[in-house]
Amino acid sequence: MLIKNNPDIKSSEITTEEDYLNRRKFIKFSLATVGGMALKSTALFAGENGSDLAELKNIKKSKFSTTEEKNSWENVTTYNNFYEFGTGKEEPAENAHTLKPKPWKVQISGHCNKPGNYDADELIKNNQLEERIYRLRCVEAWSMVIPWIGIPLKTIIDKAAPTSKAKFIEFTTLDDPKQMPGLSSYVLQWPYIEGLRMDEAMNPLTILAVGLYGRVLPNQNGAPIRLVVPWKYGFKSIKSIVKIRFVEKRPINTWNIAAPR
Repeated sequence: MLIKNNPDIKSSEITTEEDYLNRRKFIKFSLATVGGMALKSTALFAGENGSDLAELKNIKKSKFSTTEEKNSWENVTTYNNFYEFGTGKEEPAENAHTLKPKPWKVQISGHCNKPGNYDADELIKNNQLEERIYRLRCVEAWSMVIPWIGIPLKTIIDKAAPTSKAKFIEFTTLDDPKQMPGLSSYVLQWPYIEGLRMDEAMNPLTILAVGLYGRVLPNQNGAPIRLVVPWKYGFKSIKSIVKIRFVEKRPINTWNIAAPR
């Protein structure tokens, strides 16, 4: 993709607003079509509309939600990036039935006063679950509006009580070839790692999601607990988290290693 500096761009080369909006409408229609085809051709383990997944109770509507129209359950659960289950967009929905989201431990460590191995359910327990309708982007032309269920990451940070040395947070995804067939590939260096500055992590828009559409997360969407950072590209919203570490230096994340340029 060629990116030009502003002085080099001619007015005749700029995409019109009408063409841009029509392009997005076309992409949205295409995703809906692809999602519908995937649902019909794939034996999903979560049942239609997540009927086999547990419902989450006492969910509060968040003031931070967008008013945009939500994508369908089919779109959101059959068109995913989760390379641990395959690089094709439809492969996570086909392969993630091997993931076992219960029991699940999250290790909190690093520069904090309350480290430990926490059960994922206990970590969220006693916190008000909120529905946050966010648009999550993977690339400029592909994004989805998703009704996430979760809690602000700040509540977990406060629970861990980081020290003054904690400048960043490093997150790590599960690394288990028995559960994740995609780990046999060399497309990325495993385990998957992401990071945020402390101010980004403390932002009220940053959440730990445990569900969507009022039910627990499907495996392909990052069960049982994942990060959602709505103003960043989707690869920052790391899935199936097993480690949260408070660090002094910026984490070297997976895509820094894979594509340093």
